[in-house]
Amino acid sequence: MTALNVNTADLYDERGEELDSVALQFQSVGGRTHFSGPVRTVRCFEDNALVKATLATPGRGAVLVVDGGGSLRTALMGDLIAASAVSNGWAGVVIHGAVRDRAAIAELPLGVKALGSNPRKSAKAGTGEVDVELVIDGVTVRPNAMIWCDPDGILIER
Repeated sequence: MTALNVNTADLYDERGEELDSVALQFQSVGGRTHFSGPVRTVRCFEDNALVKATLATPGRGAVLVVDGGGSLRTALMGDLIAASAVSNGWAGVVIHGAVRDRAAIAELPLGVKALGSNPRKSAKAGTGEVDVELVIDGVTVRPNAMIWCDPDGILIER
């Protein structure tokens, strides 16, 4: 299996307790169902300026994990930001929050997982933090740890 096509169930069977499994049921909304890479992080709440700025930088196959506090009131990524991620070499984005432009994002060669969608734009003030340790659904997400995502779920290196 290539790195892009790792099945999380097989990986968990192989590595078990070396990995944390996120039990929260994220939806797969991107054009790639299987994606993996080293983690980069953003913590923000209903403000996507740092998401946009980070995905506009070279991704080098990384996966951006965004802790949006689980808010579904505003979208933290839409099709234009997702297209920027593709252009800049990101493997995927995991958003603990909402996206918008789902149909367009589904057409892009990008892995995307989110809690749901909302057409409402977020704020653009730039509040939040980049490359910090996150805790999502009780799982610690550290910058540079490996993450694997597929339709079964999300695994993160401890």
